[in-house]
Amino acid sequence: MSMQAISFGKKIRLLSQLAWRDLRYDRNVSFCIIASLIAVIAPLLLLFSLKYGVVSQLRAQLMNDPRHLEIKIVGNLNLSSEWFAWLQQQPETQFVIPLTRSLNTIVDLRSDTRHFVSDVELLPTAPNDPILAPLQLQQKKAVVLTALAAEKLQVRSGDKITLLATRNYAGLTEKGHLELIVENILPETRFSRPAAFVDLETLVGIEDFRDGFQTDVFPAMSGQVREQARETFARARIYAKQLDDVALLALKLRAKNIDTRTEAKAIENVKAIDAVLNVIFLVIAVTSIMGCILSLVGAFLANIDRKRKEIAVLRLLGFQSIGVMGFLILQAVILSSVAFLMSYLFFVVGSQLFNHILTNNLADTPFISHLQPLHLVFAFMIAFILSAIVAAIGAIRAIRIQPAESLRDV
Repeated sequence: MSMQAISFGKKIRLLSQLAWRDLRYDRNVSFCIIASLIAVIAPLLLLFSLKYGVVSQLRAQLMNDPRHLEIKIVGNLNLSSEWFAWLQQQPETQFVIPLTRSLNTIVDLRSDTRHFVSDVELLPTAPNDPILAPLQLQQKKAVVLTALAAEKLQVRSGDKITLLATRNYAGLTEKGHLELIVENILPETRFSRPAAFVDLETLVGIEDFRDGFQTDVFPAMSGQVREQARETFARARIYAKQLDDVALLALKLRAKNIDTRTEAKAIENVKAIDAVLNVIFLVIAVTSIMGCILSLVGAFLANIDRKRKEIAVLRLLGFQSIGVMGFLILQAVILSSVAFLMSYLFFVVGSQLFNHILTNNLADTPFISHLQPLHLVFAFMIAFILSAIVAAIGAIRAIRIQPAESLRDV
């Protein structure tokens, strides 16, 4: 190792020791500077944590509710198997399954002579259904009931119920009966209406039955024999992969002249809240940071004027302009680091207090104070850089101090 490198290393250690001891000796001024930094950093951390917590919680609620990912087709169409294959291949599509005409998705359910539910919505399901996940049907003659339907029928998993479908055929009103096993109960938070999820073949069989065809779903009922296999469906259950994909997938469907309905308003509300909070936070942050910078500039300049003699002694001892600048910047780095650590402690206490109060007083509140580790690292870097810039501004004035000033009072 060269002598120059050793000399430089010794100077760095000496500057660090001098900077630290000077701050300890002038502890009152150091405390004032640290307090001014804490007064800005701690509230900004709390403010940003609330903003991030609100938006992330709202987005999580939307993401965890697959109903917001659903794209509903308006009206009854003729959707071919090629159309379903095309839709399944779209990168925004998470789940799609054919759906029959709306009138044919309404049935009655009965568990016994005392428990009966009319006009229950019947929906087809398949593996990876976002509404049911991780639940799925294990057998064809089974059903997953929503909590409201199960409550009205007074049934639990493993019980048997009877599905009743009515039709007018040959001038007579006929009623088909299908016995199903309740495999699971879907929580009300996932689907709030009385509904039953069944295999697609069951739903298709009910529509064929009502259209006057003979079907395996109701083998005892007569009807016409379907000569051709079903080639089209009236509607579909469609779900996008994520919130941002909903609008894109709906746009593709509208481009094919298919009217759709989505939860776009709820999604846009979250984005609007995010944008408004960004503006509010930006205004407050810029105002606070500017005030902090002005305060620090004033404090550093006043401190330099107060220490003109000490700085002149450093110059007299052989410290060049870069050394004096390094001395002041090191002090700023130490002060900002201590201030940020103390601000973080205040933030942790304030964040826990916010979460405790809001959780206890507001049920299902999205107002949660939360920050990611990356946010804290980014905030520390900003505080570090700003303090170094302010110290550099003061150092420009300090390097103009001449060594001779230390001899005036001798």
